[in-house]
Order: sequence, then C-alpha cells, then structure tokens
Amino acid sequence: MQRNLILASSSAYRKQLLARLQLPFTTQSPAIDESGKPNEPANELVQRLAHEKAKAVAIQHNDALIIGSDQVAVLGKEILKKPGTKANAITQLKKCAGNTVTFHTGLCLYDSNNKQMQLACVDYKVRFRDLSIDQIERYVDQEQPFDSAGSFKAEALGISLFEYMQGDDPTALIGLPLIALTSMLHNAGVELP
Repeated sequence: MQRNLILASSSAYRKQLLARLQLPFTTQSPAIDESGKPNEPANELVQRLAHEKAKAVAIQHNDALIIGSDQVAVLGKEILKKPGTKANAITQLKKCAGNTVTFHTGLCLYDSNNKQMQLACVDYKVRFRDLSIDQIERYVDQEQPFDSAGSFKAEALGISLFEYMQGDDPTALIGLPLIALTSMLHNAGVELP
C-alpha cells in the first residue's frame, strides 16, 4: 500500500530533489515561525524547524508521511541567511572567500497516522576559493543567488566558487539529504523503485 507523501516546503530545489526518488508526492508550504531561539545551536535549530514544518502540515492530513527540511549555512559562528539582495550576496561571498562554510540540513519524516517521527541533521562542508571582488560580482550578476543560503547555487555556476566540498551526501548541500531520507522512508515501509 502506497502512503501519501507530502513535502512540507515551497522550495523548488527540494521539490526537484525529491522527484529523483520517483515516488508520487505533493507539496504544501508550512506556515511556521522560522526564528532561532537564543543561543540555539545551528544543528538543533534545523532539526527543530524541520520537525515543526512537518507537524504544521500534518495537522491537515491524518494518514500521510510528511517530509520537513530546513537548512542553515554557518561561517565560524555566524549563520548566513538568504541574502535577498545583490549587495548582501556580495558581502556574504566576500566573507566566505578563502573560508569553509558548514551547511546543517535538518530532516524530519513525520507519520501523521501514528505521530512517530524520524529526525536527523546532515552536515556538508564547502571550502571557498580565494575570490576577487570582480569574480564575486560577476558570479552574483550572472546567477543572482538571492534566495540561497550562503549566496550561491552549488547545482549551477556556484560550483566554480569552491576549492573542495566534503560530506556524505551532496544533496544535503542543496537542501534535502536524499540518502538519509531514503533510509527514513524505508524504515516507514515505503518501497522505492
């Protein structure tokens, strides 16, 4: 028996990633406050938000598996948010140049039938090349990564900004760790093609 699968997100990136698993699913945008709590570590923040997103959508579905995910990029102790503007993207990338950024991606699979959840945080590191201001400005003008944490899109031209990438699941960098999700779905009884 195939369960209803719902992605608790409006992200086109997450939707594209989930489609790789070739399972039927729908999407629904959760309405939650995504603010961090004082002194909340990034890995705990993303897990809490992934869980809250899944539970917010579960309220409307009594027999579904709901996928929640959240991601933050961290440089040192600073959480890098989506830049929103060209100036903010340039500022972020100037900070990132020559440094390592860690992406924490929280993942939750919530079963609205039995209220059980599986929760994980998958980390992925990106080491940026030393970048000149001209390189940064050309990249930002060309790709306009204003809706991406860290001001780049690794699945596109942003890959040219990196010296190396390190982690167990490259899809975590884009916002939905499919290796962990596949295990969670298996644990929930979902058969993948």
